[in-house]
Amino acid sequence: MRFIVKLGILPAIIALMSFSGPKASIEWDFTEHDFGKIEKNKPVTIEFVFKNPGMLPLIIQDVKSSCGCTVPSYPKQPIGPGGSGKITVTYDAKDPGYFSKSITVYTNTEQNNYNLYIKGEVN
Repeated sequence: MRFIVKLGILPAIIALMSFSGPKASIEWDFTEHDFGKIEKNKPVTIEFVFKNPGMLPLIIQDVKSSCGCTVPSYPKQPIGPGGSGKITVTYDAKDPGYFSKSITVYTNTEQNNYNLYIKGEVN
């Protein structure tokens, strides 16, 4: 009898372990921006706007840029269902020439992280 009970419990445990529940979601207005030609030593800024179309709060856990010349800022509070927010990215434009930078956004969504991109040319 114990063997039958153990066999009945095992599938239930496996099912519970594999069910991670619903996740938050995020939709971006756009994920890439081309500044075109910009002046040297004149920082430029872009706002990447997103929405939370899900039924759970969206949490932006962290945002990292590919170098110190690109500074992101992001909301620290959860974004409720149906709400929106923005990731603001500023590029310092100190070095002349072409640039291409990535910004990684870490979230509590199924995908977990998203990449945003900026590029341009400093004169």
